[in-house]
Amino acid sequence: MAAGETATLGGGCFWCLEAVYQQMEGVLAVESGYMGGSLANPTYQQVCSGSTGHVEVVQVKFDPAISSFRDILEVFFAIHDPTSLDRQGDDAGVQYRSVIFYRGDAHRQAAEQTIRELDVEKIWPAPIVTEVRAAGTFYPAENYHRDYFRNHSSQPYCAFVVAPKVRKFREKFAAKLRKEV
Repeated sequence: MAAGETATLGGGCFWCLEAVYQQMEGVLAVESGYMGGSLANPTYQQVCSGSTGHVEVVQVKFDPAISSFRDILEVFFAIHDPTSLDRQGDDAGVQYRSVIFYRGDAHRQAAEQTIRELDVEKIWPAPIVTEVRAAGTFYPAENYHRDYFRNHSSQPYCAFVVAPKVRKFREKFAAKLRKEV
């Protein structure tokens, strides 16, 4: 991955998060994978079983001079439901939980502060359940997950689940779009 800061986020299916962050200005690279569980080198099938403790995540490398960690978090909270415990829409299980894996105290504090502020603003009818945890080992997802939305945008899941999140990002964060999008 390219140089810069790293954010590792879980908020449902990694295809959704990957598709959005690939379009964000200041994002240098996005990679889907797994983190947070006990099994080394898990496969997609093992993670989907819910027995590994891993979460589907995206690892986002970004240039903080263009998009800050707070900008990354702002998009994260806008494109998934952080009040749903272990689910996003029809995707249910611990592997779909909302989580921010931080690297360093500054990112931990920013994540916790953002959650406090959003809870106070009462944007959602329920409290935020997003976990804030220290980053562990990142396990890249299998190659067929790479650029999934770009390569399969007409597939039903992409058309009905991923595309609306991409549209929402583009409408809400037009100023944060990459120039080449």
